[in-house]
Amino acid sequence: MDRNDASPLGAALDALWARFLPEMESRVATLESAAEAFQADRLSEEEQKAAHSAAHKLAGVLGTFGLTRGTVLARELEMMYAQQNGRDDTEAGQLKQIAAELRGIVAGRK
Repeated sequence: MDRNDASPLGAALDALWARFLPEMESRVATLESAAEAFQADRLSEEEQKAAHSAAHKLAGVLGTFGLTRGTVLARELEMMYAQQNGRDDTEAGQLKQIAAELRGIVAGRK
């Protein structure tokens, strides 16, 4: 949805975006923190579960706002955190890159 849409629906979506933006930013921060912890080989089970949950919730909400790329990325993180079996340098880089891209997508919608 075009965020400059002057229709009642566009205005309602913009209002919802503003309302839920702090939660979305917090979820992205959770993903960034988990990626850092994973890279340092100190990701706890609790952090992994929080990252999985944050990614799952972001996947749904970003799709609601027409941010398809964000949904795809969040689903990818959700799967990665669901299957976490130990530290891998390549995966650590992917986690950080995807979290950073999600940060940009959320920031770009404002």
